[in-house]
Amino acid sequence: MIVHLSKEQRRCTTKVIPMDIAGQDTQAPLIYLNNAATTWPKPPEVLDEVAACLRTPVHEPGRTTGNGSADYPSAAREALAAFFHAGKPEHFIFTQNATDALNLLIHGFVRRTGVPFHAITTELEHNSVLRPLTTLEQDSAISLSVVPFAGNRVSLAAIKQVIRPDTRLVVMTHGSNVLGSVQEIKPIAEYLRTNDIFFIVDGAQTAGHIPISLSDIPIGAFVFTGHKALFGIPGTGGFYIPEPDAIAITRQGGTGTDSQTLTQPSDMPMRFETGTPNYPGIASLFAGLGFINTVGLEEIERKERDLTGYFVRELQHMPGIMLYTTAPDLPVVSFNINSIDNHEAGFILARAYNIITRTGLHCAPLVHERIDGSKGCIRVSFSWFNSLDECAAAADAIREVSQNADS
Repeated sequence: MIVHLSKEQRRCTTKVIPMDIAGQDTQAPLIYLNNAATTWPKPPEVLDEVAACLRTPVHEPGRTTGNGSADYPSAAREALAAFFHAGKPEHFIFTQNATDALNLLIHGFVRRTGVPFHAITTELEHNSVLRPLTTLEQDSAISLSVVPFAGNRVSLAAIKQVIRPDTRLVVMTHGSNVLGSVQEIKPIAEYLRTNDIFFIVDGAQTAGHIPISLSDIPIGAFVFTGHKALFGIPGTGGFYIPEPDAIAITRQGGTGTDSQTLTQPSDMPMRFETGTPNYPGIASLFAGLGFINTVGLEEIERKERDLTGYFVRELQHMPGIMLYTTAPDLPVVSFNINSIDNHEAGFILARAYNIITRTGLHCAPLVHERIDGSKGCIRVSFSWFNSLDECAAAADAIREVSQNADS
């Protein structure tokens, strides 16, 4: 029998509550399948580096004296440049997260342009793209076209159809957080560069999952987050920008350099970074990149592909399951159990089986408008630390929930 939930209960679908529906304690181990939101657990190396950072005095070149402390910002920039095959470490900018980076870039580009223009985005986007652009459209700073996806992807041909003489900006996800599809950004970037259109790529879902060589792609800016597949702690992220003059300086403050000047320095990275950095977060990002390099990105990609493929095959054989993609490029699987609201299903998986998923619209409303009529869905997402046994247990739990719903 299915337990129907209040709105307040539905908000609790991601809480870890190891109890069955009747309220009896269970001994089921926690199975965490919400890695597209934030990876968990973090590698021991990451936790150790954060602890080491907090145990030693902060090293701020140009601000503090002394030696023996790690210069985490410089080390992390070097690690990011090597990981993404980008030539200029100082052009990696640290922000709070990908959303913060996208806001800085989008609003900074509009401010630099100075006059209203046409911008393009896609139906696959997260609200970290859609909301800044919609706000600017409402303020008459831009006009906006939203390109539909077909077969889980947005094509260059579809983008070309909406380009106008006054198009100056395209903002697009590299990987969908709902459909798990990776977009072919290189031909799009090459076309946009030829037509002098600035291209911001949201790599929040791809960085750490697949190889990315920024030296081979003529992007305007590439956004990443630290707390997902790069294994950093929350509160970390940033962007890479080859040509920083395209973005206006929108934040001012202390940098430790040129302190006699009352305007923000234009040199990188101080141009976009103000105040005291999140040193523990940057330390975690540095250690997360080291962990990936030790394991090997290809090995991580292979394991995640195997887990995802197994899980998709299991769901394909279940009656009553609506699967929204059968061949995701990323370790993301979205589905619904036809006879149950997705929030209720997530609550049951958490309470009865101690399986943590993500339910709802996943901050990507235009995707859900297309695939499920804005009802939302259940999303399962894997990382290196998941196992085949966990996939099997989760599949069995979903099968049982579906069967009970139909009985």
